[in-house]
Amino acid sequence: MNRNLNVTVLGCGGSAGVPAAGNHWGVCDPNEPRNIRSRCSIAVQSEETTLVVDTSPEFRMQMNRENIQDVTAALYSHYHGDHVDGIADLRIFRFRNKALVPIYANDETLEVFARNYPHFLQEGDTIYPQILEPCLIEKSAYAKPMRVGDIDFIPFEQDHTTCKTLGYRFGDLAYSVDVYSIEQQGMDVLKGVKTWIVDAAGYKQTDNQVHINLEKIYAYNEYIGAERVILTSLTLGMDYQTLLDELPDGYEPAYDGLRLTARL
Repeated sequence: MNRNLNVTVLGCGGSAGVPAAGNHWGVCDPNEPRNIRSRCSIAVQSEETTLVVDTSPEFRMQMNRENIQDVTAALYSHYHGDHVDGIADLRIFRFRNKALVPIYANDETLEVFARNYPHFLQEGDTIYPQILEPCLIEKSAYAKPMRVGDIDFIPFEQDHTTCKTLGYRFGDLAYSVDVYSIEQQGMDVLKGVKTWIVDAAGYKQTDNQVHINLEKIYAYNEYIGAERVILTSLTLGMDYQTLLDELPDGYEPAYDGLRLTARL
């Protein structure tokens, strides 16, 4: 049975956010409210289930801004701080629901979490009880459907040069952050989506070694065929109105609070 999912861009900023610390706007116009960007995360919701992809440093404020009152589980793209540093804000959902919050990630990310957040993951501490249930997404599960609650998704691997990241497809929408390149298996998962939210922090650069640029996004989408490509991970060098003027039809910048629909 076909169903719609509500997808909210909680944050779309690059690793520094906009404005960066010190009220630094770069080339972004401070009078354009869509240039105010927290770090990257999205929420994917059915009537019964709320999944978030990543917990940015502003996660608490993002959830409150959008009045999202519960988290069923968190899916992680990777372990870098601008995508995970709000992880402590999952604690409130553990205590309100009286259940551990499942977190899904690849092996590298869970290993980093085990080192950095042992008090969140380990049993037996009476002062700091466990709040998270780690759930490994095995390599053998890549490009295959998974389900959490009543939401189906497909994880796929991406290359961020410094580490491997996971992208996620939810029906006819996919989310790719912190990606430099995607191998054929991931491209096949992406093929046919109608909406692709993708890291564009490489922008017009030819020497960025960790983030994809526009030229490569355009080339990839020749194969993927997304009708709507929404650019995220927007840096201090990417002004919202400038992007609107520059981008070809079918391409647009994200903004915090952007709401979309995915069809399962």
